[in-house]
Amino acid sequence: DLFGSVEPILPSLQEDGIAVWVLGSGPYPAGVLALQELLDAASEELEPEDVWQPEDMNDTCLYIFTSGTTGLPKAARVSHLKSIMCLSFYELVGASSQDVVYLALPLYHMAGSLLGIVGCIGIGATCVLKEKFSASQFWDDCRAEGVTVFQYIGELCRYLVNQPQRPGERDHGLRLAVGSGLRPDVWRSFLQRFGAIRIVETYGMTEGNVTLFNYTG
Repeated sequence: DLFGSVEPILPSLQEDGIAVWVLGSGPYPAGVLALQELLDAASEELEPEDVWQPEDMNDTCLYIFTSGTTGLPKAARVSHLKSIMCLSFYELVGASSQDVVYLALPLYHMAGSLLGIVGCIGIGATCVLKEKFSASQFWDDCRAEGVTVFQYIGELCRYLVNQPQRPGERDHGLRLAVGSGLRPDVWRSFLQRFGAIRIVETYGMTEGNVTLFNYTG
């Protein structure tokens, strides 16, 4: 979906020795590596451990977009250790393998990909991905998919409480909402309107080494 944004600067990227990998069948210009054919042809068997195991857990695992808490927007380095720590995120907030997690956050941020996707892998939970958040469709989605956990940023909850009231807004299985940036007034309105949902507010930074959890509500 994003290749159209990269294609105009492809020559300069290639001059700098930057590899461009694309998920999708293509066709793509020369020098672009289409991953789908390679994935389709790849063996289901794992390579020997010494091939894929990092030599040092503090080595770079991936780069991820940060909107610039410590400067301009950039690709921030994430180590193997930090990625593995994200496996325990949902366990820390009280979710389990029985949960169905609703995720509508962008996957180029740490919250959506490492805490959301990797966090679901860590507990073996089902993850429901929504390409674009819709406040008007949210509760219908929750009922249709059996959603029990919602990962938010504060604005998403504000969008929900600003929607016109509709019948059946408390007719859902959502038991836990976890995320960052929920204002106190929106928090109170959310609970009053949608029922006794446990809210765990968290705060962390892609480049930081400390995370805060509001367990007490």
